[in-house]
Amino acid sequence: MKMKRRIKIAALSMSIFLFASMLPTGTASAVEKDKSPGMNSNKLLNVAHRGASGHAPEHTLASYKLGDEMKGDYIEIDLQMTKDGKLIAMHDESVDRTTNGTGLVKDYTLEQLKELDAGSWFNEKYPEKANPAYEGLQVPTLEQVLQTFGKDARYYIETKSPEVYPGMEEELLRIINKYNLTGVNERSSKVLIQSFSQESLLKMHNLNPSLPLIQLISYKEPATISEGELQELTEYAVGVGMSASKIDETYVQKVRAAGLLIHPYTVNEKEQMMRLLDWGVTGMFTNYPDRLNDVLHGK
Repeated sequence: MKMKRRIKIAALSMSIFLFASMLPTGTASAVEKDKSPGMNSNKLLNVAHRGASGHAPEHTLASYKLGDEMKGDYIEIDLQMTKDGKLIAMHDESVDRTTNGTGLVKDYTLEQLKELDAGSWFNEKYPEKANPAYEGLQVPTLEQVLQTFGKDARYYIETKSPEVYPGMEEELLRIINKYNLTGVNERSSKVLIQSFSQESLLKMHNLNPSLPLIQLISYKEPATISEGELQELTEYAVGVGMSASKIDETYVQKVRAAGLLIHPYTVNEKEQMMRLLDWGVTGMFTNYPDRLNDVLHGK
């Protein structure tokens, strides 16, 4: 069974390579653009969702470090913005779920936010995974994450609720430029920027047309997408992301045929990981990057 899995993954990588080689010269597609180590179309991306959040408190340096140790290709960072305009790593607009505080991030200064405990909730919710080191963990800023992991890491950054935070895109671009994470073209970038907000992505595209962008799509029903929608996406994005539970093989192949990357979320069971790989996805988000790493290596 392990040998069959290795053969299937090798065959999938070869099929993606062949698909890219058959595209017309000059086609502005994600596959052609996808040449960097981080966006290599022959490499299936293992994105550590909020870090290794199945093992440690999400969006903390502890979770990000563990995701890196477990061979995650990208550190995924959801952005919120404080009252004093600082970008911080947190999924929710509210601090209630993942800290001991209450209220909205936008009503906290960074100094006030740093006083909150962002780790103890995990120990309480998952006692079998509890670790005393998680007690008192702070909410990290985007800059702290970048300073910790540096230019050798790759970052998958989401603008969350950008309509709530005027200037979020400009501040994000200022920071990633400061740390030299952008390149002269998409393939030399150390970041992928994603959002459910098309407006936010178009704003980022206008600010820097070379940034690789991923359009997140929310489906209430099984996913469908038209040729017109795919064509529109290729004008500014290199890929798409959506719930893995809403897609099928036909959808995946349609997206791939349009030259777009496809990174479903959030995939935590090996059986589903294998199924998605067989369908042809180019990567996926998981709370357990160690499990996906095992699957990718036929374990």
